[in-house]
Amino acid sequence: MFNPVPSMDRDYSVNTGAQQRNRVLRNTYWLLAISLIPTVLGAWLGVATGITQSLGGGLGLVLFLGGAFGFMYAIEKTKNSAAGVPVLLGFTFFMGLMLSRMIAMVLGFKNGPDLIMTAFGGTAGVFFVMASLSSVIKRDLSGMGKWLFVGALAIMVGGIINVFVGSTAGMMAISVAAIGVFSAYMLYDLKQIVDGGETNYISATLALYLDIINVFQSLLALLGIMGGERD
Repeated sequence: MFNPVPSMDRDYSVNTGAQQRNRVLRNTYWLLAISLIPTVLGAWLGVATGITQSLGGGLGLVLFLGGAFGFMYAIEKTKNSAAGVPVLLGFTFFMGLMLSRMIAMVLGFKNGPDLIMTAFGGTAGVFFVMASLSSVIKRDLSGMGKWLFVGALAIMVGGIINVFVGSTAGMMAISVAAIGVFSAYMLYDLKQIVDGGETNYISATLALYLDIINVFQSLLALLGIMGGERD
């Protein structure tokens, strides 16, 4: 005799899984949008007070790495509790503060505000393209993870070295590589959510935020080097 129960259970499971993925994606987008507010506040505070202007070279690097990895560790520890969102927003404020030094330098150009808006628009465009691709690509992209991690690690090491070398050509090469790697990471992280590989929206937001901030910072650095107009 035909038994419809297994089929009904399977359909219910599929629908439940789709609902969960949509909920995670929706919450991630909302939290990602909210996280930009502390970033802007941190950047504004840094530019207005000049508090980060003295944080060049090794001191700035140590403070940035220590603060960033400390916050990321705390976010992972609190992602399943009520403290997860405030800790994440604290991290985005910190990142805005650290970004303010570069923003202040770009604002020193005659066309500085235009360069910042161009970098913002370019980053938004990359995110839109990757979000669209993540919804139509059916192929499993989980295998990209290890290669992207190696690429990100190489960029970080190169960036640390260039802090002490101070090479403009090196900064341009690192920025181009970072735009490529973190744009691909954006697609990878979005696909993880769409496919159900990431079920915690705080972790998902952290991953996408890091992708976005790295693309924006790299675009801004390139625009400043190549298109900055002195008075």
